[in-house]
Amino acid sequence: MPSPVTLPEPWARSAVSVVVPTYNEADNLPVLARALLESPLPELRLVVVDDGSPDGTGEIAEGIAGDYNTPDRRRVTVLHRTAKEGLGRAYVAGMTRALDDGAEFVVQMDADLSHPPGYIPQLLGTMLSTGAGVVIGSRYVPGGSLSQEWSPHRRLLSTWANSYVKAILAMPVRDVTAGFKIWRREALEAMDLETVGSSGYSFQVEMHYRAFSRGRKMVEIPIHFEDRREGDSKMDLAVQLESALRPFRLKSAERRARRR
Repeated sequence: MPSPVTLPEPWARSAVSVVVPTYNEADNLPVLARALLESPLPELRLVVVDDGSPDGTGEIAEGIAGDYNTPDRRRVTVLHRTAKEGLGRAYVAGMTRALDDGAEFVVQMDADLSHPPGYIPQLLGTMLSTGAGVVIGSRYVPGGSLSQEWSPHRRLLSTWANSYVKAILAMPVRDVTAGFKIWRREALEAMDLETVGSSGYSFQVEMHYRAFSRGRKMVEIPIHFEDRREGDSKMDLAVQLESALRPFRLKSAERRARRR
């Protein structure tokens, strides 16, 4: 993991909430939570959204909350959902809670340690220095990189997916499928979270497209994308099909809106 940059005051004390959806991440969540809650951002909060993980991830998250929360200060919030409704709905639930709890900046990241938490101060610093509405941790800008453990097939699939989405939606973003980013509160409120249609990984594309179509400033910074530490990928066939169809649906919705 990269060493986090040191931000000046008052930037370092910004009200940042990190939203992490989980499903069977019992081995990874404690490592991630420790790195986040012991980072040089003393006001950082963690929102875990667990979809009823059978491996006990939800109970582990409650234990972490017990370790870090005090009667005067809540640093960890755990949302338990009884049904596995997909990554997108988990993010919507977590982001909504973070905003309700007063977050000025909301980070979204995976629980599997593929997104190194050491980049979060850099994401925040870039947002504050550029006035961006969203800052994306990108694998595909100069300086960005992928884990050496990624197979050629996986690299090709990721590159193709980005090219496919950009060809349809014409967004000026190099890593349109990126899932590691930070949102400014005002930008996130403008996304109309309750109307987001994506339930799977296409959530990332839909949120980027909404930010772009609403004129929000989008900045990418390079990151090194790690391979997951433990567990299995959640990318099944149904999720892949939704991801393939979602750009066409977004484009169709845009055309209908223009006709009104």
